[in-house]
Amino acid sequence: MLYDQLDQLSVQCNVCNLRCVIHDGNRGVCRVRENHNGFLYALNYGKAIAVGVDPIEKKPLYHFMPGTKTYSFATMGCNMKCSWCQNWEISQNPSAHQPVAGAYITPEDHIKRAKSLNCPSISYTYSEPTIFLEYALDTMIKAKESGLKNIWVSNGLMTRETLDLIIPYLDAANIDYKGPDDEFYKKYCNGKASYVMDNMKYLFEKGIHFEITTLVIPGLNDQKYQLEEIAQAIISNLSPEVPWHISRFFPGWKMKDTPVTPIATLKMAYEIGKQAGIKYIHIGNV
Repeated sequence: MLYDQLDQLSVQCNVCNLRCVIHDGNRGVCRVRENHNGFLYALNYGKAIAVGVDPIEKKPLYHFMPGTKTYSFATMGCNMKCSWCQNWEISQNPSAHQPVAGAYITPEDHIKRAKSLNCPSISYTYSEPTIFLEYALDTMIKAKESGLKNIWVSNGLMTRETLDLIIPYLDAANIDYKGPDDEFYKKYCNGKASYVMDNMKYLFEKGIHFEITTLVIPGLNDQKYQLEEIAQAIISNLSPEVPWHISRFFPGWKMKDTPVTPIATLKMAYEIGKQAGIKYIHIGNV
């Protein structure tokens, strides 16, 4: 879905805001969308690499169906390369030309599993749901027909075209807002903070419940002025009613030598958010 055919069998993917131009035989940044003779294929369709049942608070969502369980699944791949990723084994695989691994589970099977496990919702999570749009969307449509709620846990880098496809079936989301500005995203992640904020504004305008998570990482985004910019961006562009989750960093993947976020830093972020006017602030991973 969502690509343009260009000259010389190249294509432009329009699923996320990186809008990769992919030449014949190659894949996009996510490594799961491949150009075959001028046609773009989602190699991850139906290939679930992780499936689980989580408390909805783990997404984290504290203001949507609290106390319930949510059926969660993902495929391989991601459109970002955050060095601190906690799920890097699946998000940063496969490599450019490896097969996409996963157990074949149909959208219908996901619905049956969710219902049999008494989960009133399905979460598209663990990696980045934008890069398995087709698989997620087919599941979302059937979930809505079955009376289940749909939740995206996302980095927020999808295009407006993608949002317009999923919003009719989307009930809630948690969006990572990783840093205060485009420069932070360019240096450490991919994409732009402005893309993410624009998408959150659109979700807010459409009445979709969403909550924001910021992982506070020592030496990267833990300075007072950076946290003030994030809190102010939430207030200025969205609403004081949008919950903000301040999450504690633990060493992992390429950042094993970075220390755990001090509790004092999280408390500082909490006070900054309160002073900015954010009503609901939750400290996580402590």
